[in-house]
Amino acid sequence: MNNLFYKLSSFLLFISGFVSIIFGLIFLKVNYILIMDWELFSFNSCVVVMTVIFDWISFMFMGCVLFISSMVILYSYSYMFNDVNSNRFLFLVMMFVISMLMMIMSPNLMSILLGWDGLGLVSYLLVIYFQNNKSYNAGMITILTNRIGDVAILISISWMMNFGSWNFLYYLCIPDFWVFYLFLLIVLAAFTKSAQIPFSSWLPAAMAAPTPVSALVHSSTLVTAGVYLLIRFSNLIAFFDCKFFVFVGVLTMFMSGLGAMFEYDLKKIIALSTLSQLGLMMSILFLGYPLMAFFHLLTHAFFKALLFLCAGLIIHVMGDSQDIRHMGSSVVYLPFTCTCFCISNFSLCGFPFLSGFYSKDLILETLVMNSYNLFLYSLFLISIGLTAAYSARLVYYCVGGGTNLYVCQSYDEDLYMSFSMVLLTLMAVFSGSMISWLIYSIPSMIVMPLIFKLLPLGFIIFGIYLGYKINILNTSELLFSFKLYFVSYFFGSMWFMPSFKTYMIYSSGLFLGKEVYENMDFGWGEYIISMSSLNIFSYLISINNYYQFNNLKLHLITFFVLLIFMII
Repeated sequence: MNNLFYKLSSFLLFISGFVSIIFGLIFLKVNYILIMDWELFSFNSCVVVMTVIFDWISFMFMGCVLFISSMVILYSYSYMFNDVNSNRFLFLVMMFVISMLMMIMSPNLMSILLGWDGLGLVSYLLVIYFQNNKSYNAGMITILTNRIGDVAILISISWMMNFGSWNFLYYLCIPDFWVFYLFLLIVLAAFTKSAQIPFSSWLPAAMAAPTPVSALVHSSTLVTAGVYLLIRFSNLIAFFDCKFFVFVGVLTMFMSGLGAMFEYDLKKIIALSTLSQLGLMMSILFLGYPLMAFFHLLTHAFFKALLFLCAGLIIHVMGDSQDIRHMGSSVVYLPFTCTCFCISNFSLCGFPFLSGFYSKDLILETLVMNSYNLFLYSLFLISIGLTAAYSARLVYYCVGGGTNLYVCQSYDEDLYMSFSMVLLTLMAVFSGSMISWLIYSIPSMIVMPLIFKLLPLGFIIFGIYLGYKINILNTSELLFSFKLYFVSYFFGSMWFMPSFKTYMIYSSGLFLGKEVYENMDFGWGEYIISMSSLNIFSYLISINNYYQFNNLKLHLITFFVLLIFMII
């Protein structure tokens, strides 16, 4: 029965994704946008409507999400085969996909909130799917950080009461002073969902979820929702000076690249690479190129999903160990998986003529052409070098020599897993060129000096060399990360954001809660607030009781007292 559910869901999502991409191409060719409204009720001057928008951006992104979801579900059939609650897992993934589609199709902040909140809630359920303390803690960090963005969307909904409608598409070109606050709220919401500084700590923590969920969440759904929202609001962003947000995006890119260089958890390294690419998308988006950010969003989704699926299979056969120091020489036993793993890694680095190259190279050359400052450009190039460095480190530890401390339990490359990886590998190779030919009707001619053309490639080659030299395992000397432990700890700790989000907040919060509990619940608050009403009513009830039980006596006493007063 499970077999039927998984295969049927995967097939339906694949067909839906194919149809969505066909419609996206048709809408792109004829430059057509379809908006449909269903009015639910009106409140004062605000009309509450359910609105959906269909244009080439929403269709292409929906096609991408549905295609990756179908591959992930087919992969999950084999990955979660021995799980008792595999049906529950399938329903949760389907709910996740539906929430993302609702968010993609909505030009209305009310209906966006349904998909936005649905993503946050279902992601929490998926992160705590393996019921242990680590998963619960990671789930709490994930949902509480995302709640900040949900609150920002709620406040922006109330703020848009000033305009009379929640359909934001109608107000994106109005440079009004009201709009500045809406802009700040939307950026806050997008930064929490896409894990930019200072909200970055939840994204590596969310790796407690099953690997197929990580492939879906960190490629095309949850973390890209913030970028997609800002692409929709890009006309509004153009009115404001976004230098600070560009700087935050580049810093996120740099910080996550440094963190990945000193991390040993395979899934966390890939999560930090996702964070790096999100920083790249955010920075180019705030520089004023939303179409370029969308282009990189689509290409990144395919090779990042493939990278997670390959990593999931390697972890699966390594006895569920995620430490890359336990791996090594996997290419001997898993040749097909390691081939796909290397292709997705090369695509992530921006290796020429793979899908990542077309978007990353275009972004870098556009950045050079727009003559921004040297500091920003240097950070961009160093971050791209770090991407190549941690990718080389991954290939060295997992695929190449490594240490091979763990012996694989089974070297079976499953048919369902392999089929998913084949299709995603094809997309990781060809999607960049295909999408660039489709969405750019006129080729971009960028002419610059030879040194600027070769700089990105030079940094990639240097990054690969650096990643190998720092992490080479030698019996005669220690690793770099052990020689300079303080430096590696500082760079690899994500600038202490996880510590700040956990220890520094909950330790002081628990102490404050203890003080309030002792002084309010068991102190003056208990005596004045809680006990006062009890004491007053107890006193009144005792008087009433005395009156009820001594009714005749009281009447006689009252009669005699009145009689005495009358005689006197």
